[in-house]
Amino acid sequence: MKTKITELLGIEYPIIQGGMAWVAEYHLASAVSEAGGLGIIGAGGAPASFIREQIQQVKAATDKPFGVNIMLMNPEADEIAQIIVDEGVKVVTTGAGNPGKYMAMWKEAGVRVIPVVASVAMAKMMERAGADAVVAEGMESGGHIGSATTMTLVPQVVDAIKIPVIAAGGIADGRGFAAAMMLGAEAVQMGTRFVVATESIVHDNYKKKVIAAKDIDSEVTGMSHGHPVRQIRNHMTREYVKLEKAGASFEELEVLTLGALRKAVVEGDTVNGTLMAGQIAGLVKKEQSCREMITEIMEEAKTLLGR
Repeated sequence: MKTKITELLGIEYPIIQGGMAWVAEYHLASAVSEAGGLGIIGAGGAPASFIREQIQQVKAATDKPFGVNIMLMNPEADEIAQIIVDEGVKVVTTGAGNPGKYMAMWKEAGVRVIPVVASVAMAKMMERAGADAVVAEGMESGGHIGSATTMTLVPQVVDAIKIPVIAAGGIADGRGFAAAMMLGAEAVQMGTRFVVATESIVHDNYKKKVIAAKDIDSEVTGMSHGHPVRQIRNHMTREYVKLEKAGASFEELEVLTLGALRKAVVEGDTVNGTLMAGQIAGLVKKEQSCREMITEIMEEAKTLLGR
């Protein structure tokens, strides 16, 4: 399937893997790229030296295009931005800030820059700054979220800018893919479905929680202090919400979440860990390889779009 995004990025299918911290490392990124999508290394809060190693591991595993997601609040963002150029990475997605200070350097190096946005205003700003495309991410997604849904955000962003739009949030199968195309997107970005990929290093306890999730099992914490995060409900989220309703400060609440994502991903702690997942987790029913997932999604989407 050819779209503006497949042509821009040199990929076979318009499916991009989300840059999830602790989850999106070289095993997953290289497998998604090998399967014809765009694998992404999630820098999160990791040190620059670790990201360089991850990039080199992906290059050793595949000759297909891949990217790096850089969280601009990372203390070593400047070094990671330079490593992206030094290592010849051709695609970068950005979050948690404005990538403007790196834009000239990246563009000169031929890097495709794709910021993640949660509003029309931010999409317009990124287009003016020189972005090649944007990811319009609805609040259905796992992790840090905005306030608009995918169904409402994507078509408004498509109408507001001329660069291609990638839809994210609440997409896990061919139906979601086809719907995103109808809204005007040129590709989709998925995170939750790839969490349970065979190649994902996520602890089996975490994967089982995603696969067992029902439609009502996701919960948003942090609404009161402006840092909302969507995850699967567990003991930690219940304690968090209870304290939040009681008026606890951001600093008090932060104690509950420090290191909690690592606890879930690496240690398999499903009681006190942060099990980031989108509302679409209820549709994720099995562990598959990245190739099986992408093939299944594209076959279903082509059938639907062919009607």
